[in-house]
Amino acid sequence: MSVQVTKRLITVEEYHKMGEVGILKEKGLELINGEIIEMSPIGSKHGAIVDRINNILPPQIAGKAILRIQNPIILSDLSEPEPDISIVKWRDDFYDAELPHAKDTLLVIEIADSSIVYDRKYKLPLYAESGVPECWLIDLTKQEIHIYWQPHGNAYKFSELVKLGETIKAQYFDLQLDTNQVFA
Repeated sequence: MSVQVTKRLITVEEYHKMGEVGILKEKGLELINGEIIEMSPIGSKHGAIVDRINNILPPQIAGKAILRIQNPIILSDLSEPEPDISIVKWRDDFYDAELPHAKDTLLVIEIADSSIVYDRKYKLPLYAESGVPECWLIDLTKQEIHIYWQPHGNAYKFSELVKLGETIKAQYFDLQLDTNQVFA
């Protein structure tokens, strides 16, 4: 006898309603491809990298774009990740009326140690498929940064590996980051 298993995916709208009525905890969850994913706790090294980048980037983008730290972006009807850092197009209301969507996103930065495989296998294809133009994946263990740009389907056409001692330059707007400052 064969048993048929049916999986019901959750939409972003349903995910928000669940949050509004208190079913979901406030932090540590993401909606990825219709499934609620519990993220690993953020360790001290991970948090320090987020804080360092949050200290370095604002002067470079002030008044031109908005830096978001571990805040959600809507990629599709079924996905709302909370990247460690995202840079979105400038809006005077700072997206007060709605969350930014993929079309509003200029750059996503994910910081990974234990989640590196998950980020490569699930999040990068999701960012590419939704049209996020550039994604940086910071590998804490190896102290290197993988740069991906120009989405094509569920992958990026171009990638580059940036190591300690090198400088990263964003592909589509004026922004740079010295890896020595990131991994200080």
